[in-house]
Amino acid sequence: MFTGIVELRGAVADVLSQPPGVRLRVGASSFAGDTRIGDSIAVNGCCLTVVDVQADVLGFDAGEETLRRTNLGRLTPGSPVNLERSLRVGDRLGGHFVTGHIDAVGHLDQRHDDRDWSTFWFRVPAWLTRQMASKGSVAVDGVSLTLVDVLDDRFSVALIPHTLAVTTLGPLQVGDPVNLETDILAKYVDRQLRGDGSPLAGPFEKWAIGG
Repeated sequence: MFTGIVELRGAVADVLSQPPGVRLRVGASSFAGDTRIGDSIAVNGCCLTVVDVQADVLGFDAGEETLRRTNLGRLTPGSPVNLERSLRVGDRLGGHFVTGHIDAVGHLDQRHDDRDWSTFWFRVPAWLTRQMASKGSVAVDGVSLTLVDVLDDRFSVALIPHTLAVTTLGPLQVGDPVNLETDILAKYVDRQLRGDGSPLAGPFEKWAIGG
């Protein structure tokens, strides 16, 4: 579980082919020394497991499904990435609950800059906006943001100078892909509204929300 408050904008050191996936090696100097193999870290909002620690570089294995359903498959050496360590019990929750399971990839549709501030419009699959509402929350490349306007297949967010400066959102250009995760509570509400009104299958039914 994460909060959507990015701790570090790291950079990809290497992308090593390991069919059917890849090994991503990411520079994370400010907290690599406090990271252990097996830890969970959100990379552009996608929860990955640390499988290697070498000095200030962390290694992650990304499988074929992850590469296909997120923007991690587009990463190359030097690509910037948003990094956040998993939430610990008792930590302050500055953003909102983020699982690290990506729902879909959207694209920057419009960008309106006003000095150091910006309003971004993202185009998304129409089904995803069912889980969005104005003043609600959404994670964009792992960054917790407040929704401004929500249309059938687009939504807007207002970005403050700090967010633009310390995350990967600042350099985004029209057409760039982003990882999206809606609020986990909205997923359950959407499921209930799309159902036939009957109760859930039972107290032992298992749920899995994958990215």
